[in-house]
Amino acid sequence: MKQYSRIFQYLKAYKGKIFLYFLFTLLSIIFSIISIGMLMPFLQLIFLDGQGITSTSSNPAIQYVNDFLYTSVSTNGKIYTMGIICLLMVSFIILKNLFLYLSYYVLNPLKNQIVNHLREELYDKVLRLPIGFFNEKRKGDLMSRMTNDVGEVESSVVGTLEGWIRDPMTIIVTLTVLLLISVQLTLFILLLIPVLGLVIGRVTKSLKKHSEEVAKKYGETLSTLDETLGGLRVIKAFNIEKLLRGKFFKSNDELLTAKNKISYRRDLASPLSEVMGVILFTAVLYYGGRLVLRGELLEASAFLGFLGIFYNIISPAKALSTSFSNMRKGAAAINRIEDVLNTPVTVDDNPNGKKIDSFQHSIEFRNVNFAYGDAVILENINLTVKKGQTIALVGSSGAGKSTLADLVPRFHDVTGGEVLIDGVNIKDYSLHSARNLMSIVTQEPILFNDTISSNIAIGYQQATEEEIIEAAKIANAHEFIIKKEGGYNSNIGDRGAKLSGGERQRLTIARAVLKNPPILILDEATSSLDTESERLVQDAINNLMSNRTSIVIAHRLSTIRHADEIIVLQKGKIVERGNHDELLAQGGFYKKLVEMQEVR
Repeated sequence: MKQYSRIFQYLKAYKGKIFLYFLFTLLSIIFSIISIGMLMPFLQLIFLDGQGITSTSSNPAIQYVNDFLYTSVSTNGKIYTMGIICLLMVSFIILKNLFLYLSYYVLNPLKNQIVNHLREELYDKVLRLPIGFFNEKRKGDLMSRMTNDVGEVESSVVGTLEGWIRDPMTIIVTLTVLLLISVQLTLFILLLIPVLGLVIGRVTKSLKKHSEEVAKKYGETLSTLDETLGGLRVIKAFNIEKLLRGKFFKSNDELLTAKNKISYRRDLASPLSEVMGVILFTAVLYYGGRLVLRGELLEASAFLGFLGIFYNIISPAKALSTSFSNMRKGAAAINRIEDVLNTPVTVDDNPNGKKIDSFQHSIEFRNVNFAYGDAVILENINLTVKKGQTIALVGSSGAGKSTLADLVPRFHDVTGGEVLIDGVNIKDYSLHSARNLMSIVTQEPILFNDTISSNIAIGYQQATEEEIIEAAKIANAHEFIIKKEGGYNSNIGDRGAKLSGGERQRLTIARAVLKNPPILILDEATSSLDTESERLVQDAINNLMSNRTSIVIAHRLSTIRHADEIIVLQKGKIVERGNHDELLAQGGFYKKLVEMQEVR
């Protein structure tokens, strides 16, 4: 039950509702048993024809029934007594179903709330996990955990939550009543029940393993689908539809096979438990019937009442076995969710961190090292970026430029040394306030399926319409925006699909302008644009960088000729530094890069 500990933790917050559910369920079970137990006086009244009603019994429960019948028949007659019994049966059935409804009324919102908590906690954890986590995980697999696995927990575990409580309670209360009627027969039942549990347990044993396989294959199909939707242009251009179709169909067929294996095992549990239940009932019927015929046990009417109450166990026992198999199946989904929830957050907010409201004088990398696993990405970086400076990072692909820039907003944390803002380790600041000083413009524009206005204002949501328009003008975006049919209220589609590359990039610059941060991190935003769009975007970037401290990751060296200092990285180390002219004069690696791009 260890894997269900998170669900039990959620339940702790609802102790009052759980108590009410226990109470209503218990009352429902009691009235259900009493309503069935009313068969005993009814049968005794019909079949004994008045004889034996005054007989004594060593069983207090049966003697109570005898006394009731004797008093009622003597006072009011048999017909009246029969009417009273029938009326009591109906009343108890009504009460049973009333309390059953009340138990559902309490429990169902509770089940929905548990799933809601789980989904929110999972999404919140995804937001807090470091960027490096998503470099290793496939997006489709994460989406599968947040959708398919949460859905599996909802249906297989939380959906059968009442079975964890109601069915065991029904069995326990019913067995208690059966003990009051006949200890010998009840002990006979208790000897046979473990056989049922053993058989069902063997059938459901492999459900967890098959469920893990289903979840894995489901994640693979989602990943393939995500890659297909994101790369349709390339797929069609290279005529690889057949390749992708084969990949998806293979994963889908393997998913089908795994799901069928689960279905075979899960669906066997219910009919098997019913067969075992009938065998158990028949064994009790035969064994008890022999005792009654020999006069060794109890009256025939009491035995029939015993059987009626005992049959009340069959349904919850069957439901309990189904719940058990569902829980086995859901355990795999919980484990996959727990993998994400228990992933350590290596970059987390400092609850006691200082709040920084303004940037005063410098960003400093002091003896910085960064490794990801066994791979060393940055080694012994010492660099100071003074307020108002523009620092450019250049180097070969994989040299560590993006990683170095990512340390400033704490997308990663250093594994050695420290990053300081205004002389204070960035870890000593509150994460939110430190990031509030920065804006980032990436090479690939990241936009959301919303209006132009909402995308510009996403980092400063209290902005007025005039402020949004002014930011768009600075970013050279206003002209194309007003030509749209909806203007600033135009929806841009998924990831800005309704806009050109240059238009998307200018929106991200407008977003950065509106936030008005003192620190900018620019991953060369013009490298994938045509000449006209590049000029418009570069002008917008120049406007954005005015009077700000900027760290620029440069791919096109022509864009960083006027940087205050150019840092040349190679294999995670600073190999050259200086301005454009100084580095050319050195005749080193930077000069080779310039000559290759023919920017002189």
